Amino acid sequence: MSRTAVSILASLFFLFFCSVSLHAEPSADNYNISSDQGQQFNLSDNEISPKEEFEEQPVDTVFDPLSGYNRVMTVVNDKLYFWALKPLARGLAWIIPKKGRLAINRCFRNLMFPVRFVNNLLQLKIKRVGIESARFGVNTTIGILGFSDPAKNWLGLKAYDEDFGQTMGHYGLGGGFHLVLPVFGPSNVRDAIGMVPDFFLNPLSYIDDNLLETGIKAFEEINYTSLHIGEYESFKNDALDLYEALRDAYEQNRKKKIKE
Repeated sequence: MSRTAVSILASLFFLFFCSVSLHAEPSADNYNISSDQGQQFNLSDNEISPKEEFEEQPVDTVFDPLSGYNRVMTVVNDKLYFWALKPLARGLAWIIPKKGRLAINRCFRNLMFPVRFVNNLLQLKIKRVGIESARFGVNTTIGILGFSDPAKNWLGLKAYDEDFGQTMGHYGLGGGFHLVLPVFGPSNVRDAIGMVPDFFLNPLSYIDDNLLETGIKAFEEINYTSLHIGEYESFKNDALDLYEALRDAYEQNRKKKIKE
């Protein structure tokens, strides 16, 4: 994310605090979406008994006053995925074996330690702060800059992903209205604002050369996508309405992560 993007996201503060005081009827029926593939759609299957199937099920309504814009941006992001990101990811997969791409992904995750550390600390999850510190120390040294993960494989220490959007949600701040960001995809006003402090916690943001910074971040995304080709396609094929499916999956997943 460039510094210009940060300025744009910061302007969403005003919209957010206007939105939290509003109430709206749901713009469309929500669908229960589940997928056991990929980080983005990490939801549990909803098992409904025959008796419950015909009973009214409680649903969380999503405040979505920008549904028209969001649908258009969903189409744009969908085209960007199929026309640009997926071909680049497949090209990278042809060049670099999967083991190498997994190692690169672990290195980037290790580099994001400050984001996880600070947000766990802000939420007073002290045990997780200690685990994250230990993971970073072990993986950066024994794991050679994080290309391997001995902290998990040898010591059983898993990472605890937290971001500033989750931190604000932890303290009771609602998500505001749903918002689809160019390139970044589904979000909401709270999480979009949360990207600003996380940007300054990301070590890559301090690379002086903006072009190099953008290139490295783009490579990170392409590498990650190369490890998950097929997951978005499967999700899209199963969705009755792609936009609503992505929206509801995102909002449910964020609520789950905030509660953890």
